[in-house]
Amino acid sequence: MEKYIAELESSGRVSLKIKVTPKMSKTEFKKELSDGTLKLNIKSAPEKGKGNKEIMGYLAALFSVSESCITILTGETSPQKTVIIRKN
Repeated sequence: MEKYIAELESSGRVSLKIKVTPKMSKTEFKKELSDGTLKLNIKSAPEKGKGNKEIMGYLAALFSVSESCITILTGETSPQKTVIIRKN
């Protein structure tokens, strides 16, 4: 994650490709896949926006930005998401 945090600091914006696995015991990034996609486990079930809300809160804390700086560009209802994070 350090390279993505550094990219946000230097350019003011970072784009992440994420594959989400819901209903896990802990919310955490597990690994980076060969195509650059980040595998993210979340506790929430993918219902009524709970999963997306958890993802946004987790990323906001991890990148030290407010949730309003995070946009799910693609994949609102899919486990494959593209997320844009901007500096505050």
